[in-house]
Amino acid sequence: MTCYYTYMPKLTLSVNEKVVRGAKRYAAARGTSVSRLVERYLDLLSKPPKSDDQTPVLRMLRGAARGVPADAHRRHLSRKYR
Repeated sequence: MTCYYTYMPKLTLSVNEKVVRGAKRYAAARGTSVSRLVERYLDLLSKPPKSDDQTPVLRMLRGAARGVPADAHRRHLSRKYR
């Protein structure tokens, strides 16, 4: 459960009307508010990604191309699609 301080600063955003309607429907369907959705999204953006948030495949592949020249993939595709 999130505990809020007595005062929370307000943030004014300019958003397309269609997007606002969609966001309100989305929030209502999930029993939350657009403010809470935006707050959670901005909170996620402001934190560095955790290594345990990666999918197993991404964890397996991370660093697999270490030491490979940057243009090696380009050369490979060029030969493959001649």
